[in-house]
Amino acid sequence: MTSAYERELREVLAGTEKGVEAVIKSCDEAERRRMRRIIERPFLVVRAAGSGMEGSGDLLALRGDVSFPIEVKTTKAEKLYFSGRTKDQLEAMIREGERSGLMPLYAHRRKGVRGDSWRLFRVETQGLRGTLRLLAPKIPALPLNRNGSPFIDWEQGMPLNEFIGLMCSVESQEDPQPRLHVRAKKHASTAYRTEVSAEDVLAELERRRSDVMGLKDTAPPW
Repeated sequence: MTSAYERELREVLAGTEKGVEAVIKSCDEAERRRMRRIIERPFLVVRAAGSGMEGSGDLLALRGDVSFPIEVKTTKAEKLYFSGRTKDQLEAMIREGERSGLMPLYAHRRKGVRGDSWRLFRVETQGLRGTLRLLAPKIPALPLNRNGSPFIDWEQGMPLNEFIGLMCSVESQEDPQPRLHVRAKKHASTAYRTEVSAEDVLAELERRRSDVMGLKDTAPPW
């Protein structure tokens, strides 16, 4: 059975206006502004729970540039430790993430928290490429306890509004080619200025040579 909180996250990532407005009621203005960006750049969100595929998470968020398997957790507690079935889920997420080149995420919803009550964590995997490899350092990984085992600490996660702000930022929508053209144009301009400067130097040397020759021609014979 799908939990209400899982549906809540699904509606937000899918960019439904009703779903977004429902979760931002107690958010501040900056959080609301960031959350509403998803309406313009939504994900296709598919519920994966019950599919029988370990490591697929509860939700699959798909978009042209990136895709994430997302495991959803909801607690009143700030911290959540993996053991038994939840540890098996994490290991399956790591295994399937590395096999498929994806970046699995955990989304932790704390009950009774006003404002943005969602926090996201990245599952550490090897072999990320392209956009996912660039995004990885920006999304906090699951923290480690004293024994080096991953766990969930709500306070250390990325707020959902910041995740959406990152995924829907103006910079992420820009075509990298124009920036390359600008840099190429800048280098060409610099080269031109260097060439002109060299010509100026040569012209100055020629002028001085002419002056010296002129002085020789006009010098008295003694």
